[in-house]
Amino acid sequence: MSGAAGLRVVVIGGVAAGMSAASQAKRRMPEAEVIVLERGPFISYGACGMPYNLADPTRDMEDLVVLSPEHARTKRGIDVRLRHEVRSIDVAEKTVRVRDLDAGREETLAWDRLVIATGARPVVPPIPGRDLPGVFLLRELTHGVAIDRFVAERSPKKAVLVGGGYIGLEMAEGLRERGLEVHVVEMRDRVAAGFAAEPAAIAEKALARHGVTLSLGTRVESIEPSNGGLRVRTDHGAFDADLVLLSVGIRPNRELAEAAGIALGETGAIAVDDAQRTNVEHVFAAGDCAEARHRVTGKPAYVPLGPTANKQGKIAGANAVGADERFAGIVGTAAFKVFDVELARTGLTLEEAERAGFSAFESGSEHGTRGHGYPGGGRLHTTLVVEHRTGRLLGAQLAGDEGAAARVNVYAAALAAGATVHDIEGYDLAYAPPFAPVYDPILIAATVARKALDGRG
Repeated sequence: MSGAAGLRVVVIGGVAAGMSAASQAKRRMPEAEVIVLERGPFISYGACGMPYNLADPTRDMEDLVVLSPEHARTKRGIDVRLRHEVRSIDVAEKTVRVRDLDAGREETLAWDRLVIATGARPVVPPIPGRDLPGVFLLRELTHGVAIDRFVAERSPKKAVLVGGGYIGLEMAEGLRERGLEVHVVEMRDRVAAGFAAEPAAIAEKALARHGVTLSLGTRVESIEPSNGGLRVRTDHGAFDADLVLLSVGIRPNRELAEAAGIALGETGAIAVDDAQRTNVEHVFAAGDCAEARHRVTGKPAYVPLGPTANKQGKIAGANAVGADERFAGIVGTAAFKVFDVELARTGLTLEEAERAGFSAFESGSEHGTRGHGYPGGGRLHTTLVVEHRTGRLLGAQLAGDEGAAARVNVYAAALAAGATVHDIEGYDLAYAPPFAPVYDPILIAATVARKALDGRG
């Protein structure tokens, strides 16, 4: 590792990737000056926990903060500056223009190394009424605080959630736990984008069992004030609400980088190599603003998830002070729950595989989650995506009563190793009646897929 005393590393963004980068840079080079510029009032929080936190009125949303600014400053030696918004980057002069949002003044700050960890923001559809009181987004901790306060102070009775993805479905559970009537409006023909029809159907049945109404294939046209509340008009009728959540996806915060001449990739996020370097010397990018190499396709992908952000941030921070670390890539592993149902996925869906140029098929199976005769347990549906010619696993999706989140990790490891369904069929997996049957659902799914492969020739 090389570097001189007085090296200044500036990190734009103080959540997962940003604080991982800052912490790693300071750990690798204690004499370096490390400055984090965070636009918001919080750093280093677990945003994925917000829907679950909201479900419990006794919890404070700020419980999700993992690292306080004071701890970062006093224990780690990182100069954390909250409510400091970077307005522009000058790569030629190696400076950033920063506005102190509380003091209302701007300054130019020089850097020797720059890490861009600006994250992502919610997609806000151009719906009339999207700015009305009672209409919310959920991405930053400030959003969660605002929703929690609204529910506590206004006691809303009805919520309309626009979007049936991960956040929308998790929020359906959280708001039902708070006693609200919940209606999910989804433009596609099923919930849980990125899942096949059968796992999505399992999620939809869970919603119905817990009193959540669902409108599929429905487009929101406007949101209007109505009798002290809101009215959500769609192409299939109108629905009353006291609270509306817009949750239709996210996009990378790339504008600062783009304006500075830093290259974007084919996904629209910032292009980086496996050392998290951009096309500009001494400028790195990490987290939800950046691409990652997909280990199945070998191509850049945009799959913004917390574990990726933390790993990329750690590598960017280390390399900013002279290390030579490499990010191995992703397979897109994710899990969430809808009331009493677990859903998990990794790798490619059939549609994604075909778009990537694979000749593939889908294989479905269902099996018990515990040993025969052992109380409890349930059923687990598995969908595997398999390459025709080789039998190579390309993706897996699971949905059921238990065990989906744990078992998906086996498939994620198999994808990283380039395993075939025949390989997986022979895995030596743990067996004990409280945890799994003799033939684990993983083995059953691989056998079913291998038989389908053999039958197809």
